[in-house]
Amino acid sequence: IAVITAFLGGRPGSISAATGAMALLMVDLVKVHGLEYLLAATFLTGIFQVIFGFLKLGRQMKFVPRAVMIGYINALAVLIFLAQLPQLTGVPYTVYVLTLLSLGIIYILPRFTKAVPSPLVALAVMTIAAISLKLDVPTVGDMGELPTAPPLFALPQVPFTLETLQIILPYSLTLAIVGLLASFLTASLVDDLTDTPSDKNQEAKGQGIANIVTAFFGGMAGCGMIGQSVINVQSGGRGRLSTLAAGVFLLMAILFLQDWVQQMPMAALVAVMIMVSIGTFRWSSFSNMRRVPRSEVAVMLTTMFVIIFTRNFALGVATGIVMSTVFFSRKVAKLVFVDKVLTDDGAHRIYNVSGQIFFVSRDEFAESFNYAESIDQVTINLTHAQLWDQGAVEVLDKAVQKFRRKGVEVTVVGLNEASATLLNRLATDEELVANG
Repeated sequence: IAVITAFLGGRPGSISAATGAMALLMVDLVKVHGLEYLLAATFLTGIFQVIFGFLKLGRQMKFVPRAVMIGYINALAVLIFLAQLPQLTGVPYTVYVLTLLSLGIIYILPRFTKAVPSPLVALAVMTIAAISLKLDVPTVGDMGELPTAPPLFALPQVPFTLETLQIILPYSLTLAIVGLLASFLTASLVDDLTDTPSDKNQEAKGQGIANIVTAFFGGMAGCGMIGQSVINVQSGGRGRLSTLAAGVFLLMAILFLQDWVQQMPMAALVAVMIMVSIGTFRWSSFSNMRRVPRSEVAVMLTTMFVIIFTRNFALGVATGIVMSTVFFSRKVAKLVFVDKVLTDDGAHRIYNVSGQIFFVSRDEFAESFNYAESIDQVTINLTHAQLWDQGAVEVLDKAVQKFRRKGVEVTVVGLNEASATLLNRLATDEELVANG
């Protein structure tokens, strides 16, 4: 995945591969139907992502509020840190020593030189130290065996039937959406770190093609990885070559440096991931809480805690977006103003309306009219207002009808083209439609 996105992705410097967030969505599929259906789902996931890329859905990333993005990033940082704790419990004291020494190298070495990434130096030094001193500490090899042969091309062994499609379709669609969301968030983070733009639609296409190819080599669907991308950027990798090198080196390390990698102490890897966690977390999001609107703080914290406690990134982001929508709607609803003007003769009331009228603000709009007033004529001036939905038209429609039942002449003026079109389509009062 990393190799392909290095050439076809839309965000140079971003690292993509299999992630825990994607794996979480595949558990039930593998449990019930087996690995081959996972490969088929990965293939279909890639197809969806390529289609989304051509449909330019990357532009919709702008509708994800920044508070949601920050909550997502902070939650990821916390989960990365929490994932290291099992490696630091019930272990010899030498593990803590190696971890602290690794962190020292990671943070102190860049003050003297940035020619070599400090995390790589920490891994190399701690591995040599553990081997030379014959330290009894957990190693990568203790976590499991690494493959000894390169992946081979093979088609997913599943029946090509409608039933298979019905099984994998829900998983693939979810994987495609969650994967692109994670990739877009990663790309946006790298955008901020490097002060350069990215092509989100190309990123969607690149991720899709990468997932299609990986399905034929026994791999699961992947997406952009915030932690690894942060390491890459902080180590000086900002171009496509760094992404390519990450994928190639990982493959070479697994195939040709297997013995050395298996002896790598977990303490050094834990130190690197702690660095990633610290670097990923947006500390300013807490220090700036008093200056940020409370609604944004609530969205950020809710997104963050939902992800942390459920381990479900999609649920957390969806919750944050819904909350942001509710808060935004409430704010907009309060921005409907009605200025009431009575002519000198007391027979003509003018309602000058300004603001956005839709399902949330319709009640405030409706309550602004006084039907008990003894007048002959009413003018509703919508020059500075916008009708957005059926609820807005319904309120205006009912207001006009109530005034007319009391014998009051009603005129609606100032409708812009969009509001007039909506009124003509949805209003039930024939005279109002004709005037609109």
